[in-house]
Amino acid sequence: MNENPVTPLIDRFGRQVTYLRVSVTDRCDFRCQYCMSEDMTFLPRAQILTLEEIQQICQAFVELGVSKIRVTGGEPLVRKGVIGLLQQLGQLDGLDELVMTTNASRLAEMAKDIHAAGVKRINISLDSLKPERFKQITRVGELDKVLAGIHAARQLPFEKIKLNAVILKGRNHDEVGDLVQFAVDQKLDISFIEEMPLGIIDSHQRDEVFYPSDQIKQDIASRFELLSLIESTGGPSVYHRVKETHTRVGFISPHSHNFCASCNRVRLTVEGRLLLCLGNEHSVDLKQVLRRYPGDSDRLKQVIVDAMQIKPEKHEFNLHEQPVIMRHMSATGG
Repeated sequence: MNENPVTPLIDRFGRQVTYLRVSVTDRCDFRCQYCMSEDMTFLPRAQILTLEEIQQICQAFVELGVSKIRVTGGEPLVRKGVIGLLQQLGQLDGLDELVMTTNASRLAEMAKDIHAAGVKRINISLDSLKPERFKQITRVGELDKVLAGIHAARQLPFEKIKLNAVILKGRNHDEVGDLVQFAVDQKLDISFIEEMPLGIIDSHQRDEVFYPSDQIKQDIASRFELLSLIESTGGPSVYHRVKETHTRVGFISPHSHNFCASCNRVRLTVEGRLLLCLGNEHSVDLKQVLRRYPGDSDRLKQVIVDAMQIKPEKHEFNLHEQPVIMRHMSATGG
């Protein structure tokens, strides 16, 4: 570690950034309706960060006090060489948590290697337990493969496995109780997510399918007793525990319950942009710094420190307008 460490990552509002979400690819083997259009144009290879560049940026962040890194996509497991990157990140001195978000389509065959690389926790996207509906939401996904991936992960000593479900009115809102029951039966946690209006999509009008967290919670409460919790994982979820179980139910509510005041995270896009806010375009091009000044880690860290001064106070999402943010969720880092 540098003998003269740079100032920790603190923004203008006194929030310290300790959490980095890293997109290793904008590609995915699913085409989820809320995440991307059916016909997507992906970035050419020359425009994306190499795995070595991703490792260098992550190391710089850890040296600046980041203690948690989440590897995301797109779907991270479609990136060739991702296991090697995970192994390198898992060895970073000062990194407390290496975690991953995946659609689990390839998890059955890769779970052992992921765990061996040092990944402690996995988030798995699961929006429906009905095979035909699952395929409709994902356009191409096979539920059986995802369930096999969940089963494989449960056989390994991960510290935590959590399910994520994006809930859309008229699409899957009637399954929230069944999804909680599945989580309870599998001894997993689950978070329900309000759709985030990123990118132009062609499958639905976002204001028409919006289903607020309070309504989801009310639906769940008709079948389960939820106990409020104070504990947090450092993310945006507000958690409850299902009574007489170990299952926690989280609610991520970018519209109905803005969580920006406690934001401790930034995102690295696969094209090398340091994105300071999910719902704004404030960013810095770290790829340009890496390629113009190769090997200059001090310069890279100073650029990251300076970037904290443009981190906005909060996002402004409006379901009734075309999105101001044109990038899709798949290109943002989950």
